[in-house]
Amino acid sequence: MIGVLFLCTGNICRSPMAHGIFNQIVREAGLHNQLFADSAGIDSYEAGQPTHSGTVSILKKHGIIFSKRARLLTEQDGVNFRYLIGMTEDHLRALQRIRLIANNPNAEVALLLDYAPQLGIREVPDPYYNGQFEECYTLVNAGVRGLLAAIRRAHNL
Repeated sequence: MIGVLFLCTGNICRSPMAHGIFNQIVREAGLHNQLFADSAGIDSYEAGQPTHSGTVSILKKHGIIFSKRARLLTEQDGVNFRYLIGMTEDHLRALQRIRLIANNPNAEVALLLDYAPQLGIREVPDPYYNGQFEECYTLVNAGVRGLLAAIRRAHNL
């Protein structure tokens, strides 16, 4: 199975949003036996907390029922996942360190919006601070769909 890990700061807004959308579109594509996803955060202050209500609400609005408890990025994540996907440059640096620690040169480390170049931006703003969960959903949805298309091309799925 091909693993995808989404990373954000606290693992309560952006990365669980990407995780939930990815799970949904993977199920819709009939690829749930070939792909799996998880999400994590780089800061421990939200560890154990539920997904932010704004993320849960916007996902529900779009027909996706999803919630999880936040967790911290671990060294083992560098081993377990083929795709390590961050929301900002800070997240990207944390993922690159994990890949090096895990000695996993095959892991692809990228920003989510690298898979949606048509948007013209590279980082997903944090809705925790600006309350823009609908805007975040639009960006994350485009990135996740582009990521799945790239994975399908790369692995002939």
